[in-house]
Amino acid sequence: MVYVVLVLYMRNGWMKIPYFHLKPITFNSKVTVIIAARNEEENIGRTLDCLMAQDYPKELLEIIVVDDHSNDQTGNIVRGYANRGVDLITLNEGNKLNSYKKFAINKAIVASKGEIIITTDADCRMGAQWISTIIQCMETQGKDMLSSPVCYHEEKSYFERLQTLEFLYLIGLGAAGIGNGNPTTCNGANLAYRKDLFLEMGGFKGIDDLASGDDELLLHKVAESRPHVIGFCKSRAAIVYTEAKENLKSFLSQRKRWASKSTKYKDKKVVVLGIAIWLFNLAFLLSLLLFGMQGEDGRTLVLLSLLFKFLIELVFLYPVMQFANRRELLFNLPLLTIIHPIYLVYIGIIGNIGKYDWKGRTVK
Repeated sequence: MVYVVLVLYMRNGWMKIPYFHLKPITFNSKVTVIIAARNEEENIGRTLDCLMAQDYPKELLEIIVVDDHSNDQTGNIVRGYANRGVDLITLNEGNKLNSYKKFAINKAIVASKGEIIITTDADCRMGAQWISTIIQCMETQGKDMLSSPVCYHEEKSYFERLQTLEFLYLIGLGAAGIGNGNPTTCNGANLAYRKDLFLEMGGFKGIDDLASGDDELLLHKVAESRPHVIGFCKSRAAIVYTEAKENLKSFLSQRKRWASKSTKYKDKKVVVLGIAIWLFNLAFLLSLLLFGMQGEDGRTLVLLSLLFKFLIELVFLYPVMQFANRRELLFNLPLLTIIHPIYLVYIGIIGNIGKYDWKGRTVK
């Protein structure tokens, strides 16, 4: 029942956020888009082409790519866009850092001329109105930090489609937290904030000891004192598209990285919530095992529990999937309902043990 109440609360947060529709206006804000890239020769060109196609006024747009010690052709590809307004910063810091991405973003922000910073990743795609939608939403709603949706696309397998469903669940939960006035999560592949806010918060100072967290940990720094300045852009034009992981190993490596920061949150309420969710899933699994061994009545209880969990998650996910125009993925929800608790318990353990590999580095 606690889980039901929590999911309904999050659904209410999602529904509180109004749809945003871009209107014809004159833009005045200088914007800097920052991409930290490492060994992205297969992706960076497509991402920069998407940025070249933006309808935001070119004289107000600055694009900075930070080459994070790539040993492929990433830097050379970016240099090919120099005459189209793309600036390249090349890192040469050796092996002395743990959080290279935060260092790269901070270096770009220091060099930037924009009033508003938008971060994205080197393997992302976006529509032509992406920047215009984010900036107009940010300014009309009076927000200093704006989280926007990220979605997987071009799935090549059933495993990747399952990831898309689960990932949109996470995006929906992040938006719902913002809608309820309790921001907990966002995604750095589609995050905007005012440069003066970043500087006022001391940038990544105090959260720069972890490799991950250039998005969520920064969000928490802002939310600690100014949760009202954080918004979510509920617009399809603001969606950034990226690709799911092609195999289980790379998927678990990614999620271990995400989970590694969960116990490092400054807001202990968020830590307690995360632990409570982990304990719920552990208790749920143990209950299924216990009842499953109690004969026919026990197995009936197991089926009823799974059905109840499926229905309440469907209630939350349906409007989220409708927004993303991916309702067909809900046919995979019964399977996800079964395997998701196992995954959450497992990743909650390994995500907080030892180091992990990220972009060819072993970090913590």
